[in-house]
Amino acid sequence: MASIVLLLWCRDRPGIVAAVASWVTSIGGNIIDAQQHTDAHDAMFFQRVEFEVPPDRVVDDVHRSFGALAQELQLSYRFGVRPYRPRAVVLVSKPLHCAMDLLSRAYLGNLSLDMQALISNHPDARNLAEMFAVDFVHLPVDDSDDGRATQEDALAQTLESLQPDLVILARYMLVLPPAIVRRWNHQMINIHHSFLPAFAGANPYRQAHDRGVKVVGATSHYVSERLDEGPIISQEVVPVSHRDDVESLARHGRDLETIVLARAVRAHIDHRVLVFGNRTIVFD
Repeated sequence: MASIVLLLWCRDRPGIVAAVASWVTSIGGNIIDAQQHTDAHDAMFFQRVEFEVPPDRVVDDVHRSFGALAQELQLSYRFGVRPYRPRAVVLVSKPLHCAMDLLSRAYLGNLSLDMQALISNHPDARNLAEMFAVDFVHLPVDDSDDGRATQEDALAQTLESLQPDLVILARYMLVLPPAIVRRWNHQMINIHHSFLPAFAGANPYRQAHDRGVKVVGATSHYVSERLDEGPIISQEVVPVSHRDDVESLARHGRDLETIVLARAVRAHIDHRVLVFGNRTIVFD
């Protein structure tokens, strides 16, 4: 049976949980999961409520019904439906391990993604796309003066034609222009091969090696106009030592990158991520 997910946030005050629960009951709904978080520093309340409704209930009517309560309680909110299988596009450059992991998870049903295309600025990913019967779009950057701008325009047009619900940067090594980032705000997830904010930008494993770090990590976040500074969804680290050279650190990191990216994508699909400012509340 399909369920509805309600994500809400507002200034913290008494009575919100009771009011939301009473509303679900009033429309004939049954709560199957409810989680909340209070941020004392910002005096904010966040909640995720998943509930089932009778089959004759129209989702749009449920949304309209809640609008009156939201206005009364001064809530910000959004709804989602589960199961959810978003139209997805994967962007990748030469490192293919994250793209391979996503395509295989989608193919096996481990991730609920309707894969529309694999887009790359290199031809290396063509065989990978063919392996999983996914359309491949090659958008190279040529050596002309306006090569990057031409490629960015082609990427924007391709995304507009595909109309994905989710764009996943699976080690896409080009910086996206602000217009594309704004268009897919909170619908574009990136994997960065370090434990941000440490070692942002290029060559993080070289930076980590030069600092003699004792852990390396990976970070998945929503893409923002400021490079590698978008709201973080998932992170993980693994211990390393002075015996690890740059390639060894990268090998540890690649294992983490696939796990962390898949975890972030799954949280997004399950409507478990609430963005507040430049940070997230990720419900269990």
